[in-house]
Amino acid sequence: MEDYPIEYYEFFVSFNEGDYYTCHDLLEEMWMTDKQNLFLKGLLQMSVAIYHYEYGNVKGARMMMLTAYYYLQDYRPKHWGLDLEKVYPFIEQSLMTFPTDIDSIPYERIDELPKLPSLVLYLEDD
Repeated sequence: MEDYPIEYYEFFVSFNEGDYYTCHDLLEEMWMTDKQNLFLKGLLQMSVAIYHYEYGNVKGARMMMLTAYYYLQDYRPKHWGLDLEKVYPFIEQSLMTFPTDIDSIPYERIDELPKLPSLVLYLEDD
């Protein structure tokens, strides 16, 4: 298996634990050294989208997830050991799940939002 930056491995752990804020920090650290890398930026945007949604920022979640959808497109079907064909159904279902009639909801009412589909990320041998 290929060697990736330690932050990339840590991203998978944090994502699967639901710690999307840490995902953002880990990916941003890598992306800052390679700003042309839209793969990292797409994963970053996807993580931020989930984070926004969990805090009631529906509009921000929609915008970030849509950006992730476009950024990751050129890396399909598989890049850096990640099968994007398993990620895209999550992105598409999330985009359909986000309410279109509201931009935000107070944190106290978060449980009124529809639940996002689940996604477990893992590395596969190339």
